[in-house]
Amino acid sequence: MANLPNWISLVRLASVPVLLLLSFLGEGTGFLVLLTAMLVSDVVDGFLARRLGVTSRLGAKLDSWGDLGMYISLPVGVWWLWPEIIIEEAQVLMLIGVSFALPLLVGLAKFRRLTSYHTWAAKAAAIAMGVAFIGLFGFREPLLFHIAAGLLLFESLEELMITATLPEWRSDVPTFLHARRIAERVAERRRRRRFPLNSLERRS
Repeated sequence: MANLPNWISLVRLASVPVLLLLSFLGEGTGFLVLLTAMLVSDVVDGFLARRLGVTSRLGAKLDSWGDLGMYISLPVGVWWLWPEIIIEEAQVLMLIGVSFALPLLVGLAKFRRLTSYHTWAAKAAAIAMGVAFIGLFGFREPLLFHIAAGLLLFESLEELMITATLPEWRSDVPTFLHARRIAERVAERRRRRRFPLNSLERRS
């Protein structure tokens, strides 16, 4: 049970080529079903890790790599299946692409590794995007897709703020407020290391 969240992340990562294969074969329904399962797994693995008390850097990295593989393969798959919808929603899809890529690139530039914040907003955006994709590609209803894109933009801005605030790489940072508290604790620890006598005087 302790490794269950990691296995879920691994299964999501292994599902990426299956997702591409389904889209290549023109299996739109199978593609949407698998995509929905992958998005749900993105929420479930983090929840189980916290619930079971087995959060770890390895788990955070596996989760991030699973997300990266899913979101990179997604535009390829939907283009093969529904090119006419992609053309109609090109601007919104470009916004989604930038919202996903920009925080990753900024995080890589600062920390030299993928960010693994797994914010609450990111989980909400993943669920919303799953529902929106079914609505858009399954029923040709774009409203939920546009709402989900707005939520993803908000989540992207929060991740950028978290990256700007954190002095060092951290995984599992639920919100920007959590990032501020972490930064304050790190700053306090560094101050105490630099001025240990002042810290002792204040305590006395």
